[in-house]
Amino acid sequence: MPLVDALKGLACALIVGHHLARYGPLQAGASSLAPALFAWLADEGRLAVQVFLVLAGFLAAASLAPDGVLHGKHPLARVGQRYGRLVMPYLVALSCSVLVAALVRPWLDGDIVPDAPDVAQLLAHGLLLQDLLGFDALSTGVWYVAIDFQLFVLAVTAVGLAQLLQRRWSLGLERSRWLAAGLVLALVVASLAVFNRDPSLDVTAIYFFGSYGLGMLVFWIGRSTRGSSWRYAMLLLALLGAAVLALDWRSRIATALVTALAVAVVQHRGPLRHRAWPALAAPLVRLGRISYSLFLIHFPVLLLVSAVVSRLLPTAPWIDLLALVATFALSVLAASELHRRVETRPASWRAVLGLFAGLLACGWLVAA
Repeated sequence: MPLVDALKGLACALIVGHHLARYGPLQAGASSLAPALFAWLADEGRLAVQVFLVLAGFLAAASLAPDGVLHGKHPLARVGQRYGRLVMPYLVALSCSVLVAALVRPWLDGDIVPDAPDVAQLLAHGLLLQDLLGFDALSTGVWYVAIDFQLFVLAVTAVGLAQLLQRRWSLGLERSRWLAAGLVLALVVASLAVFNRDPSLDVTAIYFFGSYGLGMLVFWIGRSTRGSSWRYAMLLLALLGAAVLALDWRSRIATALVTALAVAVVQHRGPLRHRAWPALAAPLVRLGRISYSLFLIHFPVLLLVSAVVSRLLPTAPWIDLLALVATFALSVLAASELHRRVETRPASWRAVLGLFAGLLACGWLVAA
């Protein structure tokens, strides 16, 4: 789906820009050359995460239950497979972050450089439990990986429960599909109307399921073959969005709603797989395909470039701006390698355990 890749590429570029505009010594000088742009990236660039959440839900529905019914492997096997695919590049990027942080810690001041981790912190990160257990992050954005995994587990639970009830109640296939969609819709409403309004829950999946579930619902709506059903479903989503925003305006939810409705319209008109998309938006499509690796690896690159520039070059706004541009370019190169060598490899428990051991070894090395 080239359009989905293009949207992921654009969202990832904004998120990386958000981090470059907020973290490290370089942004202070560079922002003086374009203060409005840097202020917007620092404040509003984070909203691009909502695009990722909607698209993640969209793709989860396509993978788990394209027709509203769980298919393929056993649910626990799907959860294990998802964990493996998420953590293989994640563990490599975390190992790089731990090593680079130890290298640049004498050169960089401030809170940008994570402290040397202990074993408990490394284990919590490897198991995607760091925020739930209250550990400091070893890299920017690692919270999203943990939330993505929680969201997938919640989606599997909802669709699996619908299938279990369908068997127990001897429902027909069509009713089973409606039951799955109804359970997801109920979770979306609960998340948007209640849980997303409590900031203390932002380390849990239920806080973010409103955006993720909108993506799931949009995928199923797009599969509708009746125009009237599609129109009524779109109207329902629009009214739901208007109601929860009237209850409590949140720009992040407005962004998710607009993204979901836009994807639904484009999907209904058919160009999600259109051959023209790679030619029209080839750079964004390519960036989207490595977006997860870029999201993971750009922070250690930022640390390394910031340390080299702060140590070896004079302080000047243009130097800082060029260094940030170089950070983005080097991050894309590093992400391409991480994507090619790790992310695209088939996930296996042997590989996961080996990379997990590598992370622990890196932590032991920097603590020694």
